[in-house]
Amino acid sequence: MAIDEAKLNEFMGRAVGDMGSALSAALVWVGDHLGLYRELAAGEATPAELAKRTGTTERYVREWLANQAAGGYVQYDAPSGRYSMTEEQAFALAQEGSPAFIPGAFQVIAACFSGRERLASCFRSGGGIEWGDQHSCLFEGTERFFRPGYAANLVSGWLPALEGVVEKLERGALVADVGCGLGASSILMAKAFPRSRFIGFDFHPGSVEIARQRARDAGVDGRVKFEVARSTDYPGKGYDLVAHFDSLHDMADPLGAARHVRQTLAEGGAWMIVEPFAHDRVEQNLNPVGRVFYGASTMLCVPNSLAGRGPALGAQAGEARLRELVLAAGFRGFRRATETPFNIILEARP
Repeated sequence: MAIDEAKLNEFMGRAVGDMGSALSAALVWVGDHLGLYRELAAGEATPAELAKRTGTTERYVREWLANQAAGGYVQYDAPSGRYSMTEEQAFALAQEGSPAFIPGAFQVIAACFSGRERLASCFRSGGGIEWGDQHSCLFEGTERFFRPGYAANLVSGWLPALEGVVEKLERGALVADVGCGLGASSILMAKAFPRSRFIGFDFHPGSVEIARQRARDAGVDGRVKFEVARSTDYPGKGYDLVAHFDSLHDMADPLGAARHVRQTLAEGGAWMIVEPFAHDRVEQNLNPVGRVFYGASTMLCVPNSLAGRGPALGAQAGEARLRELVLAAGFRGFRRATETPFNIILEARP
């Protein structure tokens, strides 16, 4: 065997980086959970000062801060021994409402590690793991991961990219949000369009209960309802808009879901499909964003679909495969309405 030492060193450097990232992912969760980022963003501190301000132990905080500084997540000033955060670091790690907020992704990663043994069994058996059977931190983590993107784009960019939808919502429309999770997308739309009514459907009862509470907290529960139902049989008809936010690809019966959308749409209604950004060929997705989505797809999306003996489209299904699915369900119109670096937004019409 002839080993190219330069290529080996390059690969090992990449692997060491991944080791540091994997170990540090758990510590990002710790920092978010204990409020370490929020408190450090409020003012620079020594490890002892940050520990006092957060009710934690200095020795753990000292090691945590060194790890975070080594990864570029916080700043370290050697002469003073003090740590701080730049505005950009705080924007991404300490400000829950910012469009760049990322700690939710690390909750998702924690759930993935929790399910690793069951996933390995699925590799051998071909079976799956339903979404509701994953670690409980997945549900909040997923909502916190997607919510910043929805808050930044849904009302300002995605809905206006659909033909005539905003005008209907302003006049008063009926909307179904299928696979709504904890309800972030429904609540955002309800706040923006007070004359419209929204019904969120999800098959996970625990998520629906949390969504109902969040609607009450947001003061929109009079116009937003959340119900337990599957994508293939949610109740009601005459919806002016049906939306699937980052959910169609991991369903057990996406074709059945698409057919049900067509049956429940009002005349002139639209179906908005928000999916993780993906090109149509594997080699086009071999990049950092594709790596994240393929990883989540392997651990979460594919197992959920296979648990119901579904086709396992996966988070990198791509527009061409989704077009094929939508047209097979009887829709005649299909187009990419808009996109972001992390999502493609598709519009389907009967």
